[in-house]
Parts: sequence; C-alpha cells; structure tokens
Amino acid sequence: MKFGQFEIQTFVEQHFKLDGGAMFGVIPKVIWQRMIPADENNLIPMVTNLFVLSAHGKKLLFDAGLGDTLSDREKKIYGTDGVSHMDKGLESLGLAVDEIDYVVLTHLHTDHAAGAVKQTDGAYVPRFPNAKYVVGRKEWKMALTPDERTSAVYVPERLTPLEDAGQVDFIDKDREILPGIRAVFTGGHTAAHYALEMESEGASVFYYADIFCSAAHMGVAYVPATDLYPLDTMDVKRNTLPRIVDQNVVMAFDHDVNAPLARVVKDGKRLKALPVEQI
Repeated sequence: MKFGQFEIQTFVEQHFKLDGGAMFGVIPKVIWQRMIPADENNLIPMVTNLFVLSAHGKKLLFDAGLGDTLSDREKKIYGTDGVSHMDKGLESLGLAVDEIDYVVLTHLHTDHAAGAVKQTDGAYVPRFPNAKYVVGRKEWKMALTPDERTSAVYVPERLTPLEDAGQVDFIDKDREILPGIRAVFTGGHTAAHYALEMESEGASVFYYADIFCSAAHMGVAYVPATDLYPLDTMDVKRNTLPRIVDQNVVMAFDHDVNAPLARVVKDGKRLKALPVEQI
C-alpha cells in the first residue's frame, strides 16, 4: 500500500495460537468469541504480521516475528510448529535479509523478537547482517534480566548477539528514525513498549504493535491479561483512538489474521476496522 512517498507491505511470518481469555483480559468470552472464535482448548488463531516500509531509499522491517529457533517448550506455548516464513515472505516482496536497513523492535517478547536472529553452527547470530536494530534501552535491560512473570517471553541469549555484533541502536524516548517515521513510547504492554507512526504527504499509517494487536482489540478496555501495565495501555488507547479516526489513519495490526492493514471508522458507538487491500 502506497501512502504519500512511502510504501508499506506486509506478509505473515508465522501462524500460532494463544489462550483467548489471556488475549482479552477482563472482557467476557461471550463477547470476544463473537469476533475471534476459540477452539476446544480456548485457543484463538493468531499470526505474526510483519511490515516492511520503503522510505527514503531504505527498507525498514517492523518487528521480527517468532523465527525458526524456538525450543519445543516455546512451540507448545505458542501453539506453532515453529516454521517461519521470513525468507519466503521477504522474497514475495522482492527482498532478501541483507537488503533490510532497519529492524525496529517495538518490544522484545518472543513473538516479536525471536526472528531477529538465526542459528549458525549452534550459535545465535543476527539474521539481518546489514541492519540496525532499533530498540528501547529500558526494554533491553528488562529483557536481559527477566523475572518470574516475564521469563517465558524474554530470552536473553537471543538478544546479546545483536549487541555483540554492534548492530543495536538504543532509543530512550520518542525519536524520528527517518523523516516522517517516528518511534513513540507507549509503555503498557511492557514497561518500554514503542509504537511507530508514519506520515507522508498528509497520509498516515500507525503500527502500535501489542497496544492494538488486532482489529478486535480497538476498544479501550480490550487489553490482554499479559500487559504488565494495563491502565497505561488503556490511557494510550484512549488518547490515540480519536487521532486514528479523525485523521483517517491506516492501522497495521501485528496479530490480526484477516486485516493486517485497516482503516478504523465509527459504527454507531462502536469502532469498526475496514481491511485495506494492498496495492
């Protein structure tokens, strides 16, 4: 999809499943299952949608998915066979891993960061050899010292090779990565979760990662139980939604099976996401 002088494209890196109750927090199942039906184990289908932005002669990848280095335990947690479509997905866009200039990691949970590395001779190495990995410094520190709640989703040994290779670009606050491409601190889902806001010639695309992880999560109270700071997530959503609707912003949803890109419009008192066809 082209907007202004930019172009954003998407592909599915991997299919997985998570507990529906965990993904909707305090929202009753009788409500959320109307939007995303669960299977007999209460699991709902999800994907890792990855987004490639072409801007200023550069290629930026937003998040890196689950990758192909998951342990058997991680495959069970995420309900996946561990087959990554990273290379095929990039190839479908006419790209290869060595053509990515920036990998922007909104946060470092396994489903967003494990694909940042690959294994060579049993060791983790950066998957994108020519890229700068942009990540929040506070998020990095938390991921390297996980606690009892976060140890299942932060894997330090997958992260340190990125810094050892000198490829990490830490950010400490809102920052313009390139003109019209801004990393915006949100917190909420994690202590140092970031979002991306892109604008070119008056047209905008927002990627708020796990703040708005699917079209079914547009409501302010629709916050996963996995969020470390759910009230902060709600504040961000409450403050951002009017801009999304009023400015006709296209949303990029990281885990939505049916609508990786969508415009959000008012439908009475509710919000409705209208999928955008890729052009």
